[in-house]
Amino acid sequence: MSDNRNSNSRRDFVKSALITISSATLAGTVPARGAVADNEQRFFNDSEKEFLRAAVDRLIPPDEQWPGAEGAGVVNYIDLQMGGAWGCGDLLYMRGPHRQGSWTQGYQLEYTPADLFRRSIAAINRQCSAKGTPFSRMSNAEKDTFLTRLEKGEFHLDGVPSDVFFEALLDQTVQGFFSDPIYGGNKDKVGWRMLGFPGAYANYFDLVDKHGIDFNREPMSIGDTGMTNMKMPAQGGR
Repeated sequence: MSDNRNSNSRRDFVKSALITISSATLAGTVPARGAVADNEQRFFNDSEKEFLRAAVDRLIPPDEQWPGAEGAGVVNYIDLQMGGAWGCGDLLYMRGPHRQGSWTQGYQLEYTPADLFRRSIAAINRQCSAKGTPFSRMSNAEKDTFLTRLEKGEFHLDGVPSDVFFEALLDQTVQGFFSDPIYGGNKDKVGWRMLGFPGAYANYFDLVDKHGIDFNREPMSIGDTGMTNMKMPAQGGR
C-alpha cells in the first residue's frame, strides 16, 4: 500500500487478488433494475462509511488511470452485503462451539459478518478518536501503517482479532471491485475494464475461428443481458 505503486504492480496485485474471489458472492434474487444505487443507507451509518471509504481506497488505491476501490463503489457493495442475508449469517453455520481453532479450520467466531464489521469499525473509530485523529483524516502513510498493524493482528477490536477483520475487509474490497456491477460495486465496470475482462457474454460463436486478435468488446454485466429476475443458488446453509 504505497503512493509509489506503479500501474503495472497495481495491475498485478488486482489480478492475483481476483483469483481468490468466489464465483457467487451473494445469494438470493438478483435485483431487477441492474446495478444497485449507492445513495441509500442500508446497514452502515455515516461514521462507519467514512472509515470504509478511507480504508478500501488504501487497499486498492487510485492511480493516474483508474479510480480506487472507493470510486468503484466498493463501500456500496459492502453495505449491501452486510444488510443482506449473508451479512446476517443466514448462509453460515453459527451454532458453535466457538473456540480458537487452527488456520485450517477457517472462521471460528460467534459474530455474523455484519456484527464483525460493526464491532470492529466501532472499536477502530473509538481508538483513533481517542488519539485525536480519525482514520479518514490520517495521511496515506499513517493509514497504511495502521492497516498493516491490523493485518498483523496487533489489536483486539471488541472481541474481534484485528487480522480476522482485516482479512474480511480485504476480501470484501476485492469482491466489490471485481464482482458484477449488479451487486452494487465495480462501478462503470472499472475492475473489468482494468483487466480486459469481457463480463457476462454467453456467445462467442463469431470468434471461435479467430486467433491471435485483441478482444476489445465492451464489458457486459448480468444487468445488460436482461437476466435480472433469475434466482441465484444458495451457498451453504445453517
